[in-house]
Amino acid sequence: MSSFSNKCSISQLITQISRHGYLCHMNIHIISVLPELMESPLNHSIIKRAQEKGLLTITLHALRKWAVNEYGQVDDYQYGGGAGMVMMCEPLENAILELKKENKFDEIIYLTPDGATLNQSIANGLSLKNNLLFICGHYKGIDQRIRDHYITKEISIGDYVLSGGETAAIVLVDAIGRLIPGVLNDETSALTDSFQDRLLAPPVYTRPADYHGWKVPDILLSGDLRKIEEWRYEQALKRTQERRPDMMDGEG
Repeated sequence: MSSFSNKCSISQLITQISRHGYLCHMNIHIISVLPELMESPLNHSIIKRAQEKGLLTITLHALRKWAVNEYGQVDDYQYGGGAGMVMMCEPLENAILELKKENKFDEIIYLTPDGATLNQSIANGLSLKNNLLFICGHYKGIDQRIRDHYITKEISIGDYVLSGGETAAIVLVDAIGRLIPGVLNDETSALTDSFQDRLLAPPVYTRPADYHGWKVPDILLSGDLRKIEEWRYEQALKRTQERRPDMMDGEG
């Protein structure tokens, strides 16, 4: 298993990439009851580019391939009663074990509302992994025994409930895939995004310099790169203090 932490700051990210070399290729496998929900979002824009460049391979697996009977059953009623079905142990275990025969996964991640809330630090850390397996929850979730014995990390994309983990998996793939070295045309773009080093991004402007009398700040037109960077840092600090003071307190 990789020695990289699941959480790292942008300074740690740069240091680890420099020390260990560029990550040549990442494999992400996703197990889902409804893999077709992810096909379109994962085949456009930056994630499509990452795959075309040979830097990222995403493989979707239909859980029903490992169903317990000819009817494609992968869920059952929960013990103790109550509304909602639960994804069964046997199909999930069979899927995980079969995929593990051909892949040495750095993490087996379960997308669930009660997991650790995804943030930029977690995305930074996961972007340095080589092989990841995502399990998309559905119905009332997966049997706890799978979580206890196979899942290495549980991630939530927010304090709300979705119909399934597929949407969360798309978000996680996008968050980490764009950080793989070589994916973006200008890699420094990702390094200056919001939440890197606990700051929101500063305001940005493009042409024209004067639009309806709304003018771009003079400093950005000055050509003085040192002063421009100072201005951007001050604006990022100000925006973070105004909008997300919890980040400044170390709580975000």
